[in-house]
Amino acid sequence: MTILSPRGDARTEPRGDGGGGAPRLADIAAQARVSEATVSRVLNGKAGVAGPTRTRVLAALDVLGYERPVRLKRRSAGLVGLVIPELTNPIFPAFAQVIEQVLAGHGYTPVLCTQMPGGATEDELVEQLEERGVTGIVFLSGLHADTSADPSRYVRLAGRGVPFVLINGFNEHIDAHFVSPDDRSAARMAVRHLVELGHERIGLAIGPTRYVPSRRKAEGFTAALRDLLGVGPEEAELRVRQTLFGVEGGHAAAETLLDQGCTGIVCASDLMALGAVRAVRGRGLDVPRDVSVVGFDDSPLIAFTDPPLTTVRQPVQAMATAAVDALLEEIDGNPVLGAPPSGSWGSTEFVFQPELVVRGSTAQRR
Repeated sequence: MTILSPRGDARTEPRGDGGGGAPRLADIAAQARVSEATVSRVLNGKAGVAGPTRTRVLAALDVLGYERPVRLKRRSAGLVGLVIPELTNPIFPAFAQVIEQVLAGHGYTPVLCTQMPGGATEDELVEQLEERGVTGIVFLSGLHADTSADPSRYVRLAGRGVPFVLINGFNEHIDAHFVSPDDRSAARMAVRHLVELGHERIGLAIGPTRYVPSRRKAEGFTAALRDLLGVGPEEAELRVRQTLFGVEGGHAAAETLLDQGCTGIVCASDLMALGAVRAVRGRGLDVPRDVSVVGFDDSPLIAFTDPPLTTVRQPVQAMATAAVDALLEEIDGNPVLGAPPSGSWGSTEFVFQPELVVRGSTAQRR
């Protein structure tokens, strides 16, 4: 098991003021969206500041890297585990950073658990988190997203009284809160964009369809081909290439789609899109002059690739914040909007709308 941090509530080296000593009121006030006078009252432990406002100021201290005054240091409200598949795909660290910040703002200590090849499994990570007495767990793109995996592990976890929330991958057999992007809508956005640019032969590179996000993207893609281009079901299925996640998988899928004459390629991740770009260039073709490529995620730094990648952005900030909020409500025993009022929580999915970000990897078909 790899557990990175837990991160403490205070740091010995201030970062927010460029290495200086005392916290700057203006910086903290701007981060917390309050007045400098309010910050001063909080730092000096004076009354007259509402609880939520005081919490925002303290969270701003943490985010900016300032050490809290001794009188304001607090005990952690508890450990919350964050189980993610890997760190090589930049979208996972992006989620982890936001989740950790939101948890810290509520007084919880995040514990990041990463599954490595040949390392601990998700079940083993959960077992070790339980041994450490975690207050709750956030699962990001875990086994809950794999329709071939046994969902009873989550039933047993709930039976042991451990609150948890699941991101990316709805499973109706698990009574829990789910947070997902609208994968079908994401695929439709990408196809519509390419159709508006004049592309008629469009392909999709996705991971195995046993994963819920892949299956939903495939459904949105084939429906968009039917509605926008009149492509029949059999032909639409031929335009969907299942492959491995990552650059190599995107490269392999793009090779097949290029053989089919596709001039537009939609990918299920930014890394897969980079592999597709490499495949196009390997044939002496140009992106976007000859082939347009669309990614998914809008991972950090993806705007600076060559060419800058057109992609469908996951609303990471909103999704991560909603996941933590749902978890904390469950920890507190409060019902979440949309959850059934009966004794069982039921399966509740909060779906967030993605956003098409147009950059330099797509262009009008010649």
